[in-house]
Amino acid sequence: MINRRRFLQGIVAAATTPSVFQGCASSVVSTSASAGLVTDPERVLDLAEGLEYRIISRRGKKMSDGLRVPGCHDGMAAFPGTDGRVILVCNHELDHTHRFDSALGERYPVAQHKFKEMFYDRGRNISPGLGGTTTTVYNPGTGETERQHLSLGGTEFNCAGGPTPWGSWLSCEECFENPGQQGLHENRVIREQRHGYVFEVPASATGLIEPLPIKEMGRFEHEACAVHEATGIVYMTEDRHHGLFYRYIPNVPGKLLEGGKLQALAVVDEPSLTTHNWNADQDVALSRPLATHWIDLEDVDPLENDLRLRGAESGAAMFARGEGLCAAGDRFAFTCTIGGPARLSQVFTYKPSPYEGTKAEVDDPGELELIAEADVNSLLRNADNLTMAPWGDLIVCEDTSSNNGLIGIRPDGSQYEIANNGHSGSELAGVCFSPDGKILFVNIQYPGMTLAITGDLESFALQP
Repeated sequence: MINRRRFLQGIVAAATTPSVFQGCASSVVSTSASAGLVTDPERVLDLAEGLEYRIISRRGKKMSDGLRVPGCHDGMAAFPGTDGRVILVCNHELDHTHRFDSALGERYPVAQHKFKEMFYDRGRNISPGLGGTTTTVYNPGTGETERQHLSLGGTEFNCAGGPTPWGSWLSCEECFENPGQQGLHENRVIREQRHGYVFEVPASATGLIEPLPIKEMGRFEHEACAVHEATGIVYMTEDRHHGLFYRYIPNVPGKLLEGGKLQALAVVDEPSLTTHNWNADQDVALSRPLATHWIDLEDVDPLENDLRLRGAESGAAMFARGEGLCAAGDRFAFTCTIGGPARLSQVFTYKPSPYEGTKAEVDDPGELELIAEADVNSLLRNADNLTMAPWGDLIVCEDTSSNNGLIGIRPDGSQYEIANNGHSGSELAGVCFSPDGKILFVNIQYPGMTLAITGDLESFALQP
């Protein structure tokens, strides 16, 4: 057990109302996770009793394509493969400085590399972008990783993203970099491309894809994406102290490269609302749904990093480092990692309008709601990536200075601990479930690995 943690009945949460996670059962049972974790003798990850892990991806291991598994594992999603296999597409939050974590090796000889034509930014063969994604084919029956390869290359700071209903992963660059050169001689950094985009990676890809930035989804420090299946609209968070919450309405649902409209969320009658709640006089109350509208954004592929500033000037709401984002029943849940009076994170939900993305939504608007806010006594600290469990709870990764855990939040607001990394000090990331809900995958960003957690996950499930 981590001494600093106590199981409490809350982050104070709006889950006292049944609307927080619509469609979830309303009662839960206690589990051993609330009482403490079993210390891992291998010093990788402490888990709740009844759970075990298997390492299925590890930084530096040779992959099927001859490259090395890059480090800094971050956002991730699981897709169904053939014959019960699971396909994992994983981000790697790397830039040109991460030589030792690169898939190409320390010297990254991209000039001679057979994959160089498929890199988005080769940096004149001197300082290529080292971020991107790997794709892993995992066989739950044997517990073996059967294939692993680089699927997106030459990008930078691929932090989070999100899966699509049509079987792809949206990989987001959490940066804003322009072409040019910095430094001299062996310390030169050369970029040939703009960075700050979303890239789409089909889960079925068996090698490096052609890296096409979806420029109309905006150029900014992207964090996470989630798709509204009914409309194909993509929602996005932004990891800035005063970031926006975006949506992209594609011209053709499921075909994001064919263009669309980028908008930012605003609150009705409260222009440029700051949702941070950093002061005693809070701007946003818990459990109080706020009617929303959306502001059209212009010049969404800017040369200057001012998209969020122009959006706020036009009335868009601002959030304290928007991070993880996922579908949660009839709405979307997202985290703000430094929101709240203690700056220990908030969890919001957005409930789309029945007429989402059309002119009619003005008569029945979507709703923004603050459902949770951490304080110094909360189990959860600095919420980051998150997903919805098959049993209806939110499962949240922490990104703190140490002792980063995997925390469950029930619809009634109570919390429980599933896992904790008290060993490497690294954040956890990329939490997701296998398509059948029987495996919980999570990344330990440093030293860089993916774990498949199995066992008595049903002990966390809601009971009749």
